[in-house]
Amino acid sequence: MEGRLEFDRWFGRPGTLVLQPTTLCNLDCVYCYLPFRRLSREMSPEVAQAVADSAADLIDRSGRLDIVWHGGEPLALGLRKFSALLAPFEELRHAGRIQHSVQTNATLIDNEWCDLLARHQVRVGVSIDGPAALNARRVDLRGRPALDRIVRGIGRLRDHGIRFSLIAVVGTEGIEQPESLLDFLAGLGPHTIGLNVEEMEGVNDQRCGITRDQAERFWKRIMDWRKTHSEGPSLRELERLTDYLHLARSGQSDQWCRYGLDPIPTVSVDGDVVLASPELAGINDDAYGDFVAGNVCSQSIAGMLAQAHRLRYIAEFMTGLSRCQTECEFFDFCRGAQACNRYFENGSFATTETDYCRLTRQALITALYTSTKKEIAA
Repeated sequence: MEGRLEFDRWFGRPGTLVLQPTTLCNLDCVYCYLPFRRLSREMSPEVAQAVADSAADLIDRSGRLDIVWHGGEPLALGLRKFSALLAPFEELRHAGRIQHSVQTNATLIDNEWCDLLARHQVRVGVSIDGPAALNARRVDLRGRPALDRIVRGIGRLRDHGIRFSLIAVVGTEGIEQPESLLDFLAGLGPHTIGLNVEEMEGVNDQRCGITRDQAERFWKRIMDWRKTHSEGPSLRELERLTDYLHLARSGQSDQWCRYGLDPIPTVSVDGDVVLASPELAGINDDAYGDFVAGNVCSQSIAGMLAQAHRLRYIAEFMTGLSRCQTECEFFDFCRGAQACNRYFENGSFATTETDYCRLTRQALITALYTSTKKEIAA
C-alpha cells in the first residue's frame, strides 16, 4: 500500500500515450537512440485496437488523451497500414476524447499524406536540426543529407494549411549558433519550436560534450532573440518557463505540479508497454530486465499503472525524485530529472542530477537570472 501511495504522490493520470507503429526509420541520424531502427517490425491493427480499448479507460469525463505516433519513422509504415492503425480510435476521436499527433522527419510527406493527416486532424511535429551545417547529422541510410527532403515535406504541410511544430536536436555546433538556428527554423513557418540539447540515451552512448556555461550562454541568446522576434513562433522551453513564473508570481505555484508527472505509457509494435520514458522501449538490462510493465493485448494499461510501483525501475525513480526534491534548488521548476537520463547517464534511476538537468533546466533558469540581473544593474 505504501508503494502505491508513493506512486500516486508522484504520478497523475496519463495525458499521453506514445505508440510505435514501426521500428523502421528511413533516416540514420548519428545521435539516434533507437536500437532497432533498421528493422521493419510493424504494429498490427489488433494491437492498435487493444490500445484504443485501454485508452477509453484512461480518459476521465472532462479530459482528453494525446495519442502520439513516434518512430522509428511512423510514415515509413505507409498510408494504408497507418490508416488501419488509426481506425480503432475513430469513435474516441469523433467524441473529442483523443487527439492524434505524429513526430516525423517529413521526408515522406506528399499530398496523399497531407490529406490523411488533415482528415484525422493529426497534429504534426517535424524533426529538423537547422540549416545544412547544423542538420548534417540527419542523413539517410546511404549517408546522404536529408535536409532538402525535410524542407520539401514541410512545404507540402504549408501548402495544405496543416499547422506543424519543429523539434531540433542541438549539438556542439548548434549550441554556438542559436540565432542562425532560430532564424532558419522560424522561416519555415512553424507555430512552435522545441530545442532539445543533445542527450545521452538508448544506443547513443556518448555524452554531447556541451558544458553548463555553453548552455547558459545559449539560452541567454535564445531569450535575446525572442525579444526581437516577438511575432515569431512560440519557443517551447521559454513558454514553459513563462508559465511557471506566472504561477509563482501570482502565488499559485502549487498549481504547477497539481496533476503529477505523466507516466507516459509507451506501446511498442508488439504491444509491450514501458512507463516513465519512451526511450526505455526495446532496452534490456541485466539488473532491470526489459522495463516492460505488461502487454496491452492481455492487460489494460490502467491495470499496469495500478501495479507500476512494484516495478524496480519505477520504485527507484520515485526514490530519485524524492532525493531531487530534498537536495535540488531547481526542483520547484524542474520537477526532477527525466527517468531515462538518470538511467543512461548514471546507471541508476535512484540518482539525481543529469546533463539534461544541467543543460536544459538549470542553465535556462540561470540564464534568465543573470540576464535579469544585468538589466536591473544597467
